[in-house]
Amino acid sequence: MSLSPWRIHGDNAKTGPRREPRSRDIEPAPDRARCRPALAGYREIVTFDLTPTVAQHDLVTRVHEFAQDRIRPVAAHYDRTQEFPWPVLEEAAERGFYSPLFYRDLIGDRTGLSLPMFMEELFWGCAGIGLAIVMPALALSAIGQAATPEQMLRWAPECFGTPGDLKLAALAISEPEGGSDVRNLRTRAVRDGGDWVIDGHKMWIGNGGIADVHVVNAVVDSRLGHRGQALFVIPGGTPGLELVRKLDKLGCRASHTAELKFDQVRVPNDHLLGGPEKLEHRLARAHASAQDGRGDSATMGTFAQTRPMVAAQALGIARAALEYMTDYANRREAFGAPIIDHQGIGFPIADLATRIDAARLLTWRASWMAANGVPFERGEGSMAKLAASEVAVQTTERAIQTMGGWGYITDHPVEKWYRDAKLYTIFEGTSEIQRIVISGALGAAGGKPPMHFGLEPSGGPLNKMFGRGTEIRTRAATAALKMKDHVPEPVRKAAMKVLRPPR
Repeated sequence: MSLSPWRIHGDNAKTGPRREPRSRDIEPAPDRARCRPALAGYREIVTFDLTPTVAQHDLVTRVHEFAQDRIRPVAAHYDRTQEFPWPVLEEAAERGFYSPLFYRDLIGDRTGLSLPMFMEELFWGCAGIGLAIVMPALALSAIGQAATPEQMLRWAPECFGTPGDLKLAALAISEPEGGSDVRNLRTRAVRDGGDWVIDGHKMWIGNGGIADVHVVNAVVDSRLGHRGQALFVIPGGTPGLELVRKLDKLGCRASHTAELKFDQVRVPNDHLLGGPEKLEHRLARAHASAQDGRGDSATMGTFAQTRPMVAAQALGIARAALEYMTDYANRREAFGAPIIDHQGIGFPIADLATRIDAARLLTWRASWMAANGVPFERGEGSMAKLAASEVAVQTTERAIQTMGGWGYITDHPVEKWYRDAKLYTIFEGTSEIQRIVISGALGAAGGKPPMHFGLEPSGGPLNKMFGRGTEIRTRAATAALKMKDHVPEPVRKAAMKVLRPPR
């Protein structure tokens, strides 16, 4: 069987109080209220369980089918032409994958698994088209972090539209002079009567300039750094909002990414997410705590929430490349055997499969923690993003190397996946930033033991007394061993059934 262009063999539908690092200059921690310690008894934690529910299994199956049958057949076309994939978005909307309620439903899953499962399958199809589909969800996440309930009801539907009348949304944070360095953002918002006037320059903005809703981060009090920033909604077509250019990217070329300028953009007071009273309260609190460097940031809360989501996207690319090169290595023969039987090919594939599974577990853990309000005290969100993005680049590079000259040309998708994967070590916080975040969190923890030491335990008092490994159970087992020669065989067998490990 020949490896025809873009044909994917071996379909696989399986899927696999301190806060997160506070750096005064780079990516401070998320809002304490959004990552409150579960051990404080705020709410019951849903147990971390890797077994998918029936609904999750159905979701994975439906998304995988959509990715395989609708996304992959057109991925090469949109990568080559850089056209926006409107027909694919339309079908995604018809299937229910392009809706604010759909994403809020996934985010609200307390198991934490629905959203990363969805993301991995979608991006297994194509990262560029996947970004086009989920980009409004990033804006929706920012709105959910900062908006009043009334603003949420007003703007969330405008981020997606409805089948037959689709809309787009953009989250505008990064700037030419400041991406990860949030204190260096220069877009300003100044109050003018009942309005806000916004001036600035944004770069690398997904859906920028073509979106119906732009959620824009701007400085309202320069003395407070990231704590002096606020989020504003700027509708598409607002006077002064300029699409400078669409960016010509290395990968993820089906998604629209742009440079924007804001020249005296005027929006009414109700476009300030959270409202003026909440902003005044937050600024006053930030001024009061300025000396110890504490404060809240809706923008950074958004980064913390989206990192597991972005990690899952990278995993989709990595898994696609792993499956493709494994199938190729199984069928390609050299020196009298399939090349996967040669250690030079098989061992790197084995290592990458291990790293992908490890990154998936980190991603699911981080998503579970976010869903249950468990704080990222050791940088767990950044660990997931770092591991997944790095292994995506490593796997796609190895896929090209495994296929040799065939991997280097566009007859096969691995070169595209390599170009797509590189984005993930850069956006939503570079790999270097993730390492700063993780090391900062570990330093702040000061040798504090891992998360499971502090979480509220499950099982109740009976489990504490008689659960596996408890002192009473161990003493009983020791006593039973001493008496085994004096106990009737039926009793011994019954006891061993209770004590034996699960099968």
